[in-house]
Amino acid sequence: MSAQADSSPVISNKTRNYTLAMLVAIYASSHVDRQIVSILAESIKLELMLSDTQLGFLIGLSFAIFYATLGIPIAILADRYSRRNIIAISVIVWSGMTALCGLAGSYLQLALARIGVGIGEAGSSPPSHSMISDLYPPEKRATAMGIYAAGINIGVLLGFLVGGWIDEWYGWRIAFFVVGLPGVILGLLMFFTVKEPARMQAPKPMPENIFAEVWDTFKIMMAIPSLRHIVIGTTLVVFVGYGALYWNGVYFRRILGLSAGETGTLLALIGGAIGGIGTLSGGWLADRLAQRDKRMYVWLTAGVKLAILPIAIWYYLTTDLLTAIILTSITSFFGGFYLSVSFALNQSLLPPARRALGSALLLFCINIVGLGFGPQLVGILSDYFSADYGLDGLRYALIAVVSLNLWGCFHYFWAGRNLREDLKIAEATSAL
Repeated sequence: MSAQADSSPVISNKTRNYTLAMLVAIYASSHVDRQIVSILAESIKLELMLSDTQLGFLIGLSFAIFYATLGIPIAILADRYSRRNIIAISVIVWSGMTALCGLAGSYLQLALARIGVGIGEAGSSPPSHSMISDLYPPEKRATAMGIYAAGINIGVLLGFLVGGWIDEWYGWRIAFFVVGLPGVILGLLMFFTVKEPARMQAPKPMPENIFAEVWDTFKIMMAIPSLRHIVIGTTLVVFVGYGALYWNGVYFRRILGLSAGETGTLLALIGGAIGGIGTLSGGWLADRLAQRDKRMYVWLTAGVKLAILPIAIWYYLTTDLLTAIILTSITSFFGGFYLSVSFALNQSLLPPARRALGSALLLFCINIVGLGFGPQLVGILSDYFSADYGLDGLRYALIAVVSLNLWGCFHYFWAGRNLREDLKIAEATSAL
């Protein structure tokens, strides 16, 4: 299933748009399957009698460990073999494992099924990022990545909406079946209807030492000053983002008293529709501003994250439902601005032959730390604060975690110091 580079690839707009649409649909499916447990968490907690620390492991770390780790060897394959086939196989695997979550009879069984979801999803994003980079030129890459990143919000919308009402009407187990099985169809469509795009550079042979390949790529990433800060900044804001997003369903049910269906509908509209518009807007706005100054790619993210921090804290302190809805709508719109920019710059700053692996390494950092430990830390802090504050312990846990956005803002701002020079070097290297 090797894919050779084409010296003069010509890609029609129809092919380009259809491929991107399929990648968005698959990315949305992955986020439905990975985050649906967050809207079902309160029901799972009551039936299986779990602590918030155990919930945090189910929501984040159980998924993230294998998702992030296996993404690296899969990315090495994606830099050399058919990315389309890797994605198709992956979506079928994670969709089947999501459905198996509905059969879990214990905490251990559910945790193992979640690990299976993480194993399947490891083969999605790195090859997708690489395909998009070969489909779109650098000046359109952030917009394309913004469209791709909107799959997160589509997944959030469907996961919360479907998961919330299915949980309320039929129970949490049925919800896993409903969202898991359609992914198998997407995998088959990917395999039979999408063409592998020609590569910008011919694939290299498989490395004799995979660890050396990984380490060399990581050293390249850390040696590029702006990319080093982008990786650290992205890791920190994802830590905050996943910690907040994956506990919002519990927050609205436990603290604000909504039912599962009401919570799912509300968060679907906020995180899915409003957040999706924000993610798309972030990529488009970044491309427009960067036409005058490339540093605006990262400075836009730094400014937005800094501006919404007090709004996020206010959201977790208010006791009024309407105020909470307005505030979380604002944070959801601006919260995804970093996504398209971070992914696009990671691709643009790396040599073409390193892009899938570079994407996997970025995803490793943000998912082990962000997806793995973000929700986990919220759960641990919630149990800790609940000893003194009862149900409000969750409020203070979330405030503590979202305050870390200040640290992330610093790194995005610092990345701007070298970004223009680093992009020029990367463009010159790619042209060789």
